[in-house]
Amino acid sequence: MFESLSERLERSFKILKGEGKITEINVAETLKDVRKALLDADVNFKTAKTFTETVKEKALGQNVLTALKPNQLMVKIVRDELASLMGSSSVDINLKGSPAVILMSGLQGSGKTTFSGKLANFIKSKRGKHPLLVACDVYRPAAIEQLKVLGGQLNVPVYTEEGNKNPVKIAENAIKHAKQQGNDVVIIDTAGRLAIDELMMTEIAAIKKAVQPQEILFVVDSMTGQDAVNTAKEFNDRLDFDGVVLTKLDGDTRGGAALSIRSVVNKPIKFVGTGEKMDALDVFHPERMADRILGMGDIVSLVERAQEQYDEEEARRISKKIAKNQFDFNDFISQIQQIKKMGNLKDLASMIPGMGKALKDVEIDNDAFKGTEAIIHSMTPKERGNPSLLNGSRKQRIAAGSGTSIVEVNRLLKQFEQTSKMMKMATTGKLGKKKR
Repeated sequence: MFESLSERLERSFKILKGEGKITEINVAETLKDVRKALLDADVNFKTAKTFTETVKEKALGQNVLTALKPNQLMVKIVRDELASLMGSSSVDINLKGSPAVILMSGLQGSGKTTFSGKLANFIKSKRGKHPLLVACDVYRPAAIEQLKVLGGQLNVPVYTEEGNKNPVKIAENAIKHAKQQGNDVVIIDTAGRLAIDELMMTEIAAIKKAVQPQEILFVVDSMTGQDAVNTAKEFNDRLDFDGVVLTKLDGDTRGGAALSIRSVVNKPIKFVGTGEKMDALDVFHPERMADRILGMGDIVSLVERAQEQYDEEEARRISKKIAKNQFDFNDFISQIQQIKKMGNLKDLASMIPGMGKALKDVEIDNDAFKGTEAIIHSMTPKERGNPSLLNGSRKQRIAAGSGTSIVEVNRLLKQFEQTSKMMKMATTGKLGKKKR
């Protein structure tokens, strides 16, 4: 995401490179380029104009510190303004209420039903709540079925009333059901349309009036660019929603919606969807997103994702095995599984400063570990536990069984050996410090 915008902004800042100071002339030239980059990224025209005027005002009002070059100062000002444009800080979802009622809104195809499942998973796993999903899209049978499937996958109950075509009544009955069953959060998935129409707006307004939700979320496909912003305005005028959810932010999106919505509707972006899986949901942090747009990476989010998947007991067990030179392929594959749980590999790599640009034209297949896993699974339990047994004939058998070649098997063995050595050095270093 934002690859094209990041590249264009970097080119804009080069105009100031080598300049001794910031002047009205060189700032005007840089910001003309910045404004064009924003418009090309599908940012609302008024938003882009106000943004560049604010940056110009701040840039001309500052003296360049001796430690900074003019282009570095401009990057800092643009970064701070981008964060401010997107809301400055993250805004939490309101889960107060008995139960807390969350109402979903948005057009058909925006990803409402999938997001409802993701949100239920987030609330259950990260907030320790007991959510209930409610199917109020009575027009699209597939939506009810989809919600049931998602609920089954997540072990989250789904409330449906087959045959009832009154979504207001279904929502009211679902809240009574939640109180009886001890569900402390109710997530209502409503019907969408292919375009905004009066019938849909009247219906969702009636549901809002009947259930008095603590939180109304507007779900929008970020790939629709300016249309997303216009739709958000229409929905906000009728529903006065509490926050925005941007879906498909991992797709071929230019980022205009993320940069425009806050300034147009004055409502925070609360979540972003970054993939198909049920855990591909991130709380939206404006400052971190600004860093990523400017190619500065997002180490904080990377560390948070790692911590979410970090198994302390497993780490202790592996540390002991490494210290005794007993690290084997069972442990190796266990580490791979933890990395895979963290999410899309290219997305993870782009969180490392400088890596986003380096990986721009590099395709990182999410099945990158497939060959490695196939080789390890083709080993016998004895071979996985004792890699030193792997002689020529065993390697031949493993290559044939995994659909790979001897070269690939040998490459994996070398990687395994190097990983073992590095882990041994790291663990020994830590143990050495403890002994002192």
